[in-house]
Amino acid sequence: MTWWAVVRFLHVLGAALWVGGQLTVSLVVLPLARRLLDAERRGQVLSAVGRRFGLLTVAVFLPLQLATGVAIAWHKGVTWAMLAEPGYGRILAAKLLLFCAVMAMAGAHGWAGGAGRPLLARSMAIASLVGSLGVVLLAAALPAT
Repeated sequence: MTWWAVVRFLHVLGAALWVGGQLTVSLVVLPLARRLLDAERRGQVLSAVGRRFGLLTVAVFLPLQLATGVAIAWHKGVTWAMLAEPGYGRILAAKLLLFCAVMAMAGAHGWAGGAGRPLLARSMAIASLVGSLGVVLLAAALPAT
């Protein structure tokens, strides 16, 4: 096992935790909270879950993804010009752009939830989850180099 295998593992692990966390909250926590908790308690629990997930995102996930992603790109010799080239470059560019959009939507979700805008918060959560799945799909589509 090489050092770069560990770096790639950490990058994939970070993505799995981020997308897996979104799926767990959406498919497990939310339905149970809606069914088992009254409106006030549900709001408290979901707000606490959102704050914890947001804190982990900012403190762990985002720095891990950025550091390992930059390291992997450097190791592979990726340049800005390569992002416009067909194949690996364009797929990576699409992945990076979608990742930035997902982070913006996740931030908007957090803001909307805190500002008492539940419809916007829900829309941003759904868009962020779909976008995150798109990032994983694009990562899987990257040609081996």
